[in-house]
Amino acid sequence: MSDDTIRLVTIGRMIRRRWRLLTILAVLGALVGYGTSLLLPPRYTTSASVLLPGAWEERELLTQAEIATSSVVVDRAAATLGWTGVSGSELRDRVSAKAADGNIIKISGTAETPERAQHLSDQVAQQFVTFAARLTGADTGAEASARPEDLRKMVVRTSRRITELADAADPGRTVESVQGRTELEKLRIALQEAMKKLDEANPVTNKSNMVVMGPAARPAGEAPPTRTQLIVAGALLFLLLAVIGHLTAARMSRRLRTEPEIAAALGSVLLGTVDVPGERPAHRPEGGGPRARIRRLLGLDVRWDLPTPHASGDEAGRQIRYRRVCARLRDRLPRPRRLLVVVPEGDEIARRAADQLAAESDGDSAPSSSGRGYPVLRVVGVSVSQPLVPDRGTESGVLVVLSAGSWTAAELTGIAEACADGNHEVVGVVVAGAVRARPKRSGGHPPDDATPALAVRGHATGGAV
Repeated sequence: MSDDTIRLVTIGRMIRRRWRLLTILAVLGALVGYGTSLLLPPRYTTSASVLLPGAWEERELLTQAEIATSSVVVDRAAATLGWTGVSGSELRDRVSAKAADGNIIKISGTAETPERAQHLSDQVAQQFVTFAARLTGADTGAEASARPEDLRKMVVRTSRRITELADAADPGRTVESVQGRTELEKLRIALQEAMKKLDEANPVTNKSNMVVMGPAARPAGEAPPTRTQLIVAGALLFLLLAVIGHLTAARMSRRLRTEPEIAAALGSVLLGTVDVPGERPAHRPEGGGPRARIRRLLGLDVRWDLPTPHASGDEAGRQIRYRRVCARLRDRLPRPRRLLVVVPEGDEIARRAADQLAAESDGDSAPSSSGRGYPVLRVVGVSVSQPLVPDRGTESGVLVVLSAGSWTAAELTGIAEACADGNHEVVGVVVAGAVRARPKRSGGHPPDDATPALAVRGHATGGAV
């Protein structure tokens, strides 16, 4: 799988074969999320709305939202609330503001109880309106609000005085009188323009008349993340980490999966591949002890990264494969002799294939007329961690049988070195693969390809090839 693309079918196969482990990890993640919810106190959030009259640009609304959460506003709200042990700097983390449609600033407050959240939002909104009014000078009292009207009255009186002076001047008789009337008229026009600008400035000044649109609503539920959300998030997080861990481990796996790689690691030649009908449970070595029982309970003794076995042919077709391997093995030997069939411990598929090869070899172990019968095979299991092959005695050679995708190059090299230490030559390699056996036919008639298989059997028994 190290070079394969990760597909949905791969993830589905992993979930099917590791569902017990994934379920336990998801439950563990849910417990972690529940424990986290106990450490985090519940939070409640509500909002108060402040209306800004007049025409406002978007950047101005963003500025007002920043002012609403400024330290000046929040500190004044904290001083007014007077909560024990809660300072303005702590409240700044609980207050937020954003500009909404319709020139509205929404001020949100978060607290441990619904009542506190409501009071916090209302107080910050009130302090924001007060502070904004002070910035624009809208709260300087009745005297300040009367100043524009007094200015208008003064301008009107000045305009009347200018008219009186213009009428009193000698109308057009001297140059000085004409210049005086001209200057007075310019002064009148300047005063009128000033009053016009003052009237146009009134709407901008009215922007400071912000209004709090009622008290904040009391929150009915907790603010996220709630306890349920933390539990679900913990379960999903552990499940996702388990899936990613499985995929990463499979992608970094160095187990050999192709026949040429396996033969090269053992320093021998490939004699063929054989099929072994898969049985349920597959790849489940028997063993005692608590660790073995826990692995079987969690499904860790089943390889999940191996592809689903493909459908095999009938029993006669599988027998042909075994006989062909025995025939190639016989052709490689100068004379019939005894061989060790080395199988890595824990490789149940290879063990069954080796037993089948030994049975086929025993069926035709007698030398033929040409003196070339099948060799006699004896199956032995070898530990991969500490490989040890029996010394050379009656057997003079080794046939290695193993399944693909189960062992690394270093492990197979260790087996080859153990064979060399026992003064054995690795005469060949056989790769076994699991297949799904077809159901037996209900009728008594043999399949169409059974006749060639029987003919091969009789031909091999006769000894002539």
